[in-house]
Amino acid sequence: MTFPIIEEHVDEIITVSEEEIREAFIFYLSRMKQVVEPSGSVTLAALRSGKVTHHGGNVVVVASGGNLDLRAIKRFVE
Repeated sequence: MTFPIIEEHVDEIITVSEEEIREAFIFYLSRMKQVVEPSGSVTLAALRSGKVTHHGGNVVVVASGGNLDLRAIKRFVE
């Protein structure tokens, strides 16, 4: 059931590396002062890596999840 929906509505799938996700996560923490789960940093990672082109139009980045404890943040950043 899910695959037919994806085929109909998704134009492109972009992957990002763990390092690109980590960099986006750190960007949220240090520059935006937001706690976002690493999985919630994926859209920003794709944009910052240059893998998403916006051709001068508006772009919306979904930042989600803030359910992290300090130990998890420390492990991910290190």
